[in-house]
Amino acid sequence: MTTLTTFLWFEKGGREAAAFYESVFRDASRIKYVSTMDDTPSGTVEMVTMDILGHEFILMTAGPFRKFNEAVSFVINCDSQKEVDYYWDKLSADKDAEQCGWIKDKYGVSWQIVPKQLGILMGGPDKAGAERVQKAMLKMKKIIVADLQKAYDSNNG
Repeated sequence: MTTLTTFLWFEKGGREAAAFYESVFRDASRIKYVSTMDDTPSGTVEMVTMDILGHEFILMTAGPFRKFNEAVSFVINCDSQKEVDYYWDKLSADKDAEQCGWIKDKYGVSWQIVPKQLGILMGGPDKAGAERVQKAMLKMKKIIVADLQKAYDSNNG
């Protein structure tokens, strides 16, 4: 069976990042194995293979390459505000710099912490309500489900 694995190149700290992600995603992640390659063009290279929420990641520490940026992010679809709050608090390196549920962790990896209710409200039958939800969301740093619902239900835009 063909599979898809996300590969992340870290300048340093890949194993540390894997342990961090394992702590954040607690029962939904595990480090499968760690390997080290010596005498590569980059020097010593360390590879950590892990699962997060059923998705395989390889975190490689191999020195400078390119910095992570927002062009690639990982979306965490949350069932509740409690989950949004948890992942936001655990992963966001600078809560004041974040916008619209997008965060960057201390390793520079981008995440989107999104309540499932956002998609439901944006795709709901009330198109004017969906527009109000979009406008409300664009003003938020962390997405607040109650405020999205209030915007959707509001008749005065």
